[in-house]
Amino acid sequence: MRLSVLDQSPIPQGSNGVQALRNTLDLAQLAERLGYHRYWVAEHHGGPMLAGAAPEVLIGPIASVTRRIRVGSGGVMLPHYSPFKVAEAFSILAALFPGRIDLGVGRAAGTDPLTTYALQRDRRQASPDDFPEQLAELLGYLEHDIPEEHPFARLAGTLPGRPETPQRWLLGSSPQSAIWAAQIGLSYAFADFINPHGAAIVADYRARHAAEHRDRAPTTAVAVWAICAESDEQAQYLAASSRMSMRMLRQGQLIEVPPPEQALEYLRRIGQPLDSGFVDGRRGIIGSPQTVGGRLLEVAAEYGAEELIVVTITHDHRARRRSYELIAQAVGLEPHAPPAGADLTAAARDAL
Repeated sequence: MRLSVLDQSPIPQGSNGVQALRNTLDLAQLAERLGYHRYWVAEHHGGPMLAGAAPEVLIGPIASVTRRIRVGSGGVMLPHYSPFKVAEAFSILAALFPGRIDLGVGRAAGTDPLTTYALQRDRRQASPDDFPEQLAELLGYLEHDIPEEHPFARLAGTLPGRPETPQRWLLGSSPQSAIWAAQIGLSYAFADFINPHGAAIVADYRARHAAEHRDRAPTTAVAVWAICAESDEQAQYLAASSRMSMRMLRQGQLIEVPPPEQALEYLRRIGQPLDSGFVDGRRGIIGSPQTVGGRLLEVAAEYGAEELIVVTITHDHRARRRSYELIAQAVGLEPHAPPAGADLTAAARDAL
């Protein structure tokens, strides 16, 4: 089973976005050394908790300080963009880092309605809900198969990175996303950390894909939320930060990732369980290496997934690093020696 990372570039309380982004570079190098397969960065806008607003900007620096790990978007929220612009950007990335770039696209806004409106170029009215058409156009550019009669047909041949192209993924957490991925024949990444009841959805994707694309097997990755520490108690302590952040988000209050002590006081005050396997209704795999390793394998078996993508948010970056180290050990990843010349800048090292 492959194991990968989804990094949302969390901003701890008392820190800032600059350090959060430097932490992303540091964690990517660690993930490569530990043997993780791919490193994806997310897209969220307009809040103080997550610094990852532009995957297309972060991917290049991450790929520059690593050597073999795949790097990509988890994902680009396509409704905010021109499909042609996305195709051009990822064509360039694929050319600069051949064989290593993933383009994961999603339909969600990644933010609140006001920020979504601020992201629009034309604000005279709300943008249309035309994701299937956007996705078809994007793939047409990348695969160079836009119909000749299409007004943009000639642009497919102008992508600057050809013949290199990124590996394409559709992200989702709903039955509709699974249907689209299967119809088009895309690899499918399901967000279990958003919808922990997705096994049937992924099974439907695999069945539809197998029926419509007999020339290639369906590929599934499942993104899970996990925190691992030396003991179950320590992991639950660290998880308090995310529990408070998610509860506040549900109430429309956006905050930086709080320290565990503050979060524990808040959670006790509102009477939220501190040892639940869920984080405000979402599945959380929290515990010691033995606990987390076993649960990760159970989730992979539940979905029939070839790959798990682990999301971890803690207040302390060192605790997040340690969590990924322990998870790698728990599932038996084979570590890699750090490649020569792949070192962080002095500024990034100073941020740790």
